[in-house]
Amino acid sequence: MSPSFAQLGLSSEALEALRRARFAHPTPIQARAIPPALAGKDVIGCAATGTGKTAAYVLPLVERFAGRKGQLGLILAPTRELVLQIAEPVRFFAEPRGLTHAVVIGGEDMSAQVEALKQRPSFVLATPGRLVDLLEAGAATFPRLESLVLDEADRMLDMGFLPQIERILAALPQRRQTLLFSATLGPDVSRFAREQLRAPIRVEVTRSGTPAERAKQQLYRVTPEEKSPLLLTLLARDEATALIFTRTKERADKVHQALQRAGYRCGVLHADRTQNQRKEAMEGFRKGTYRCLVATDIAARGLDVEDVGHVINYDLPHAPEDYVHRIGRTARVEASGVASTFATARDDQVIARIEHIMRAKIPRVPVPREDAVFLEAWERLRASQRDPGPPQKDHKVSQRPSEKEPGRHARTHKRRPG
Repeated sequence: MSPSFAQLGLSSEALEALRRARFAHPTPIQARAIPPALAGKDVIGCAATGTGKTAAYVLPLVERFAGRKGQLGLILAPTRELVLQIAEPVRFFAEPRGLTHAVVIGGEDMSAQVEALKQRPSFVLATPGRLVDLLEAGAATFPRLESLVLDEADRMLDMGFLPQIERILAALPQRRQTLLFSATLGPDVSRFAREQLRAPIRVEVTRSGTPAERAKQQLYRVTPEEKSPLLLTLLARDEATALIFTRTKERADKVHQALQRAGYRCGVLHADRTQNQRKEAMEGFRKGTYRCLVATDIAARGLDVEDVGHVINYDLPHAPEDYVHRIGRTARVEASGVASTFATARDDQVIARIEHIMRAKIPRVPVPREDAVFLEAWERLRASQRDPGPPQKDHKVSQRPSEKEPGRHARTHKRRPG
């Protein structure tokens, strides 16, 4: 039987805040990470996306800093969206205890952030790039810092932030608590943890690379041209919200436009969108204005939506670990959902790597080529092309040049990351 929040060593003020937040029972990562974090120990926390990692570090830090002054905590995360998501529980749990925070992210007014740091907030929530800019400008200093949090550490390293993180670490007191949270614990994260953490308590409530258990996974073997008809077919089967992942910004725009033409309320999220456009897309998806959101991996980090019914991997991710992050979006905390993956013959090696890190096979399901919606979409596609041929009648994928994916660049052309 799992412990209650009252058994984790939290104060009456924290327990009252948890009641206001309607947190009934701690999740496994919270139950195991809060006590050592509360005791000031270093922690490595590994759990699938959507299992309550944020509260697992926010609650103990608020407890430790309550009633004290100074810039005591630094929380680093890979994207602006994730930092803004973290700010919500920090505000909820910290402000009633007299603790303040500042958000330091790219794409926002740096002078306003400089002014916010002059107030010596209790917590600084930052992306690595913008914080390094402020360190170099002499606008950020951390002489009294006691705790550092690295959230989604695997993704920060995947995105190439190691030089910035090392620059930040050099500016922090060596005697500090470090809390590292990650959905996966690959070699890079493990090596970093060995070098930077002191006798950490390792809390791994799921094996590294394990997807959220309540996500029903299914894999469709398709030709590139069948992706669009299949997407429309799946969306027509129910009214569930859908988060659709593409590999590139260009592809995200094309899928977004196709869904709009088909009459779906849809937003799009990628690195070329302005901060206001990204906020509008996320808010529209959260509030139900948009049923669908098309996104690249980088843009979707930190997207916090309670009940995504369907995650659709229109394209496979660049890194197999990102598959785990993606499908975790449809099984957050107590929710469940479906994760559908579209795979072509070119994706066989990526699928094998994904199944290796998950230690499980993704169930294969037949493509509904006889479905009326699929056939109608296929006929429209045929009409727009010169001689695409009939849809495939079995799972084998043709390698004819005419089946090159729409919007895919030639293999010699370098793609910019999403």
